[in-house]
Amino acid sequence: MSAEATNSATPGPVSGAVTPAVPRRKSRARIDLRRLGRAALLGPTARGRLPDAISHVVDAHRAHHPEADLEPLRRAYVLAESSHRGQMRKSGEPYITHPLAVTLILAELGAETTTLTASLLHDTVEDTDVTLDQVGEQFGEEVRFLVDGVTKLEKVDYGAAAEPETFRKMLVATGNDVRVMSIKLADRLHNMRTLGVMRPEKQARIAKVTRDVLIPLAERLGVQALKTELEDLVFAILHPEEYEHIRGLIAENAARSDDPLTEMADEMRTVLREAGIQAEVLIRPRHFVSVHRVSRKRGRLRGADFGRLLVLVNEDADCYGVLGELHTCMTPVVSEFKDFIAVPKFNLYQSLHTAVAREDGQVAEVLIRTHQMHKVAEAGVVALGNPYTGSADEQAAAGDGERADPTRPGWLSRLLDWQEAAPDPDTFWSTLREDLAQDREITVFRPDGGTLGLPEGATCVDAAYAQYGEDAHACIGARVNGRLATLSTVLRDGDSVQLLMGQDPASEPSREWLEHAHTPGARIAIQRWIASHPAPGGTGADQSEEGAPFRQPADNAPGAKEQPAFRPGAEGAGGRPAAGVLADRPGAAVRLAGCCTPVPPDEITGFAVRGGAVTVHRAGCTAVARMRGAGRSEVGVRWGDTTECRVTLVAESFVRPHLLADLTEAMAQEGAEIVSATVEPPTQQRVRHTYTVELPDAGRLPGLMRAMRNVAGVYDVSRAHAPAQRA
Repeated sequence: MSAEATNSATPGPVSGAVTPAVPRRKSRARIDLRRLGRAALLGPTARGRLPDAISHVVDAHRAHHPEADLEPLRRAYVLAESSHRGQMRKSGEPYITHPLAVTLILAELGAETTTLTASLLHDTVEDTDVTLDQVGEQFGEEVRFLVDGVTKLEKVDYGAAAEPETFRKMLVATGNDVRVMSIKLADRLHNMRTLGVMRPEKQARIAKVTRDVLIPLAERLGVQALKTELEDLVFAILHPEEYEHIRGLIAENAARSDDPLTEMADEMRTVLREAGIQAEVLIRPRHFVSVHRVSRKRGRLRGADFGRLLVLVNEDADCYGVLGELHTCMTPVVSEFKDFIAVPKFNLYQSLHTAVAREDGQVAEVLIRTHQMHKVAEAGVVALGNPYTGSADEQAAAGDGERADPTRPGWLSRLLDWQEAAPDPDTFWSTLREDLAQDREITVFRPDGGTLGLPEGATCVDAAYAQYGEDAHACIGARVNGRLATLSTVLRDGDSVQLLMGQDPASEPSREWLEHAHTPGARIAIQRWIASHPAPGGTGADQSEEGAPFRQPADNAPGAKEQPAFRPGAEGAGGRPAAGVLADRPGAAVRLAGCCTPVPPDEITGFAVRGGAVTVHRAGCTAVARMRGAGRSEVGVRWGDTTECRVTLVAESFVRPHLLADLTEAMAQEGAEIVSATVEPPTQQRVRHTYTVELPDAGRLPGLMRAMRNVAGVYDVSRAHAPAQRA
């Protein structure tokens, strides 16, 4: 892009945005719109011949599709030229130059014939007397569908006062056929190129809308060639001083006699040639905004910062071969390596990213991809061609009015899902704006080997709703990289996530989850649930901090007793009498320690305490070492014939409704009699329960602990104040 990119007389290039002084790979000469205007004024040529005005479109189209049928393009141009005849743009050119320029942009990106035909006609229904029915009769339902979708987009006000419902309908149309948005993006690019004829305040308004809505959409559709030029055009309008500064830096670097990127590219070609790998090594100059970002990140720019090296190969396996050779023969910067081939980005992008360093400290970023990957990286969904050319059976399987699109980007699929779930248009609009503002995505791995694409900053809550939809209401916790984690845990790229789901069909999400949800799908699902389940009026002791109620056992609940609250160690040093323990001190009162509540067949030891009593501890109790260190007299003890026991168990669980009731019921079914129970206040969606229970047979303790662990939401059960004993 030149400094005069917003001047109508000098439109920018179709792809990429660099100063003319920076060398780049060969491309077609820029088309002079004035010449197009003169050709358009002459009207259509003889029937059967291609008008001179679209010859450049045909050349670009044939470069990507040599066997394309050009007759639809000829007829579309004839209709567009005749219907727009007499209309002029604000720049003074005939209006037909606009659809021609938009179509050229798409043709350069490799769009198929149907898209180009619709592009030529995209303004006819809105601005002329041509009707959709006429378009359908002459060009078929595919073209009619696309023109209708673009016409709806033209009616959308993208500003702060935009009608959210209109925008939602627009995105639904886009989702049914991504080519609609491709035409809209090319339309906006040409309008931005010719924005110089408008008042500065209107330029700024259009540039802000382009920055906030259309550029993020271009990123998500993978159309990098359009996105980068739109970014530079917006940058020039909204930040003219910084733009001029960056332009000066680029021109200054281009005038240097030594170019580290050229030297490194030559070295790279030599390495790959000697390795027998067929590859093309190109220098990719950064566009203005990219240079600006690098300068803010690194400060003073060096020669290698003004571009990147692109290596193009034929096969996927060659990409990794190139990577191995470069890392072996050159100095790699390991922290810069990313594999977007094994795990493609959400917008279809695939490439290997790495970086190599020279002895003088300059670092060059390297992109390694196949020629097909490069095509998709530049053109995104445009490079997919017509995704609806499957068999009639495949199209019929899509359902009434639905279009089966297996190539549709994951982000767009998710967008269509959560826009249907949005409770109202305003929620949809605000959520969309937030989602568009997140320009980076991470990939996390499921236990089954699948992946989830999430925005940077997403939590386990987001992962749950991305994987299970509204069934995620039953999620009770997660394991991240094999370790238990709260649902508020922020995920990182490459994490493995196992979501723990409860079995209770009445499970409910915590209202606190809304604070940790970052994705539209999660937020909308939680908001819908909250709207349909008003918070209870009371706040008593049975309400957790997260808003999930805990039911205390009713008086007649199985195994429940009216007892004072118990806490480990509350029985004092002496504990309770232990009739089943024999001590080597005849006549001494023997008590089980309250800190570890030993039961048969635990290994035990005793200590003499004041008053001549003997307290009995488990051998692994932490108090044993302390009492030995204090010089307490150790007394030999052993279990007698009795099998009854009293034990204190600690259960750790995730927060969920009715958990206490479910736990007490499970304990009662194992024959445990609850002497006392304490439920501590929840923290970070976890809660700790302490139960003192009596069992008729100590041999039933392992079964009791297993039953407690099997209760949904419970992730650990252990003996109080002692190492956990697994059954």
